[in-house]
Amino acid sequence: MAAGLLLDYPGDSLPGILDAATRDADLMPAAAADEIGAFCQVAREWGLRRLQEHYVETFDQRRRTALYLTYYSAGDTRGRGAAILGFREVMRRAGFEMAREELPDYLPVVLEFCALNETASGDELLRANREGLEVIRAALVSASSPYAHLLEALCTTLPPLDADTLARYQELINQGPPTELVGIAALDATPSPLTTGGRS
Repeated sequence: MAAGLLLDYPGDSLPGILDAATRDADLMPAAAADEIGAFCQVAREWGLRRLQEHYVETFDQRRRTALYLTYYSAGDTRGRGAAILGFREVMRRAGFEMAREELPDYLPVVLEFCALNETASGDELLRANREGLEVIRAALVSASSPYAHLLEALCTTLPPLDADTLARYQELINQGPPTELVGIAALDATPSPLTTGGRS
C-alpha cells in the first residue's frame, strides 16, 4: 500500500503519507522497508515542489517509465483497449471499485487493489506484467531516480524472475512494446508512382 501511495503524483498529502510509511516500516518485509525508507528520506530532503517536477519529468515524459502496465504488454495498439478492460474486469469481479477517474492498469491503482483485495487477483496482475515492472525499475535505476527505491521495494515482494519473464523483458528492452501493424500491408500494396509511370 505504501509503495502505491508514494508512486502516485505527490500532492499536499505527501507529508502525511511519508510519516505513515515510516511509521509502518516494521510491518513490511525488511528489504522493502529499507527501500521505502530510502525514498522517504530523499522525498523529505527534496520537498514537494522538486518532487512534483521530478515526477512529471520521469513518468509523464519518458516511455520506459510509464506507469500504465498495459503499455508494455500491448503498446499503443488497438489491443490495449481490451487489455485495459481485462484489468477492469478482474477488479470488478473482486468487488473493487475505483474511487477516482484513472485507468485500472495505472500502477498505483493496481497496488491499491493488491492492498485492499483479499484474493490473489492483484498479485496475479503484477506477476502477469512482471516484465513491464522490470522495464520501469531498470529505467528508474538508470536515471538515478529516487522512485527506483519504490520499484525495488515492489520487486522484492514478487517471485524471482523466471527464464520466460526474463526473455520477455529482454525483448521489451530490445524491441519496445508492440506496435500497430494494421494498415501497413495495405500501404505496401499501394503502387508507387515511380513504378507505375506516374512520373516521367
